Amino acid sequence: MASIRELHEQLVKKERSAVEITQEALDKIQALEPKLHSFLHVTAQQALEQARAVDAKIAAGEEIGLLAGIPTGIKDNMCTKGIPTTCGSRILENFVPPYESTVTQKLLDAGAVTVGKTNLDEFAMGSSTENSAYQVTANPWDVTRVPGGSSGGSAAAVAGGECVVSLGSDTGGSIRQPASFCGVVGLKPTYGLVSRYGLVAYASSLDQIGPFGRSVEDTAILLRAIAGYDPKDSTSLKVDIPDYLASLKPDLKARKKLRIGIITETFGEGLDSVVETAVTKAIDQLQMLGAEIHTISCPRFRYGLPSYYIIAPSEASANLARYDGVKYGLRTPDADNLLSMYKSTRASGFGTEVKRRIMIGTYALSAGYYDAYYLKAQKVRTLIKQDFENAFKKVDVLVTPTAPTTAFKAGEKTTDPLSMYLNDLMTIPVNLAGLPGISIPCGFDDQGLPIGLQIIGNVLREDQILQVAYAYEQATNWHLRQPAL
Repeated sequence: MASIRELHEQLVKKERSAVEITQEALDKIQALEPKLHSFLHVTAQQALEQARAVDAKIAAGEEIGLLAGIPTGIKDNMCTKGIPTTCGSRILENFVPPYESTVTQKLLDAGAVTVGKTNLDEFAMGSSTENSAYQVTANPWDVTRVPGGSSGGSAAAVAGGECVVSLGSDTGGSIRQPASFCGVVGLKPTYGLVSRYGLVAYASSLDQIGPFGRSVEDTAILLRAIAGYDPKDSTSLKVDIPDYLASLKPDLKARKKLRIGIITETFGEGLDSVVETAVTKAIDQLQMLGAEIHTISCPRFRYGLPSYYIIAPSEASANLARYDGVKYGLRTPDADNLLSMYKSTRASGFGTEVKRRIMIGTYALSAGYYDAYYLKAQKVRTLIKQDFENAFKKVDVLVTPTAPTTAFKAGEKTTDPLSMYLNDLMTIPVNLAGLPGISIPCGFDDQGLPIGLQIIGNVLREDQILQVAYAYEQATNWHLRQPAL
């Protein structure tokens, strides 16, 4: 499928209609879903109505924005009025929100066409999209492999051409890691830049909504549309939103040399040699484009994983307490009393991974263990943030591999949670520090599977990471490759 800008020009010149573009996406979904299983809900009728509204504006001579008429996928943990929002869980199987999340409302206001809700690991807990209660999403590059997670449905839908762009959420790498596995661009914004109102919470101090695209420009266009202050979200930042498209330059030869730091702790043991080679070549390419390369140490980087798996489950155990069979969602019938209803509803409604994390979090927050686990993890989080702050005194952006390996086989890690958790080793510290990060394709392994390069910026410096990502993208052709579906 063409880029946002190409489709926009076709619409404005009346070479194609929004209905034709939308129908093409819906036809692609119908053809590929038996293989990919990217979508939990396809909203064909609504999508065509939205497309007709865009065509009516064009016919009336009204100006349309870049996103008008663009087929878009939404991760199924963002509330959409009148459309099911399940979070990939049985406990919300029949939940239809009575309101719109801020991000989806912004897309509707921009004229974007919502083609459906994408699959995810249940309540965004996972790294492979195998934890969904409904289906397992496949990687478009090899359908026997996972697309990453938890936003695997959104990443696979963009990689497979089922939609032009999509939204995901990132708590510990759930946008960047699937972007790496699926060979697309995925951006996790600064914490608070994009409203979380209407995003079903997993870990509130870490969750952040962000865009997927086939190119850096498409990703920047979607980010610009969803970013901004929201009084409905108490963590939303009241800041001016820059024109991210203005940052997209084909090289890095500015008046002041851009300094790129390579985090030494992200190389070595645990990193696949093919990934290391591809990322090293990408760093050489960035140097050729005019960047100044520095070696940077973030000593506490690798402590991000253990501290995350205390903090995130602790927050999840509190956030998921609301699913009790009383207010909304699943309620098991024939319970003898209230406590019995709570137990049976949660036992049948939650999957194995969600139960595991609720139990870990409840344990870490319990009397006698709070100081030993949760408080200590929060102190480590502060130290990780300090490491980043020190690094950004020396460099403008940081570079790492996005994931230690390429996409693994479906079922390969489902019985080994610790092995699965290691897939987020490179991405988690960025969430703990509230920083922006982007993953872009930087090569393929010998089996034709994509490799991702992660670029990390300082707080609210999305413009810089987009600048570096775009310059690299324009100098290479990795993003132009498409899976043979």
